[in-house]
Amino acid sequence: MTVSTAAVAVRDLTVDYRSVRALAGVTFQLDPGVTGLLGPNGAGKTTLLRTLATAAPPGGGDLHVLGHDPRTPQGRLAVRRSLGYLPQDPGFHPSFTAFEFVDYVAILKEMTDRAARHREVQRVLDAVGLPERRGKKIKQLSGGMRQRVALAAALVGDPQFLILDEPTVGLDPEQRLHFRELIADLGAGRTVLLSTHQTEDVAALCHRVIVLDHGTVKFDGEPPALAAVAADRVWASTARDPRALAGWRTGAGTVRNIGTPPPGAPLLEPTLEDGYLLLLDATAQREPTR
Repeated sequence: MTVSTAAVAVRDLTVDYRSVRALAGVTFQLDPGVTGLLGPNGAGKTTLLRTLATAAPPGGGDLHVLGHDPRTPQGRLAVRRSLGYLPQDPGFHPSFTAFEFVDYVAILKEMTDRAARHREVQRVLDAVGLPERRGKKIKQLSGGMRQRVALAAALVGDPQFLILDEPTVGLDPEQRLHFRELIADLGAGRTVLLSTHQTEDVAALCHRVIVLDHGTVKFDGEPPALAAVAADRVWASTARDPRALAGWRTGAGTVRNIGTPPPGAPLLEPTLEDGYLLLLDATAQREPTR
């Protein structure tokens, strides 16, 4: 494979777990900016993130991250030195303080100069808005603050590729807004891959979205194009239409239906979530039962 100039280049990537194919010929490229990764549970998202982060080995196909091949020991080391990874479960030691946890990650990233390392730890804690919480133990912090600590750890060393796995899960609306601000700023000048179930986060933050299902890419494009999948297929009614794929009563008292509208139905502007739901439904109808 010719090495791409893209920050991340994936071609025909496959990963198998025993008899299960978790990724089946995934192909895409990533450039600077925030890309959203959507998909249902079991779609292969976590497998893909772990493979990109060198936490799991790739199977078949080709993969280059920041110009390095993670199949080789030298390539894996080079990727890890330039990577920031926020997993769904950061593996906190509850008795560590925020500073101690981030400092531990900095040590793992081979920062051996103690004074320089501590300056970097303070820098990333400041960047995520936790300068006053550096001495607090992890177990004493709120869920939102713990997520900020985990993000600070991912930012150690100013990585050029940042992988975020469900960073806003479990956060209240105010905390999610703060995280959106942080992620939007991080996407300026670096490559960010944001895996989430929150379609509104993708709509608010991402210039591009990839939908993964059954280990394959079902959509790769701009968020408005995904919303357009539901064009002329969202309508309002006074009661849930039994022909609708999904329908729910809104705060205004009307029902929002998604599917194939009856003739003359009042159509509504589709959202990214509408397009995503219809895309998954179309995929399910095309694929044979396993």
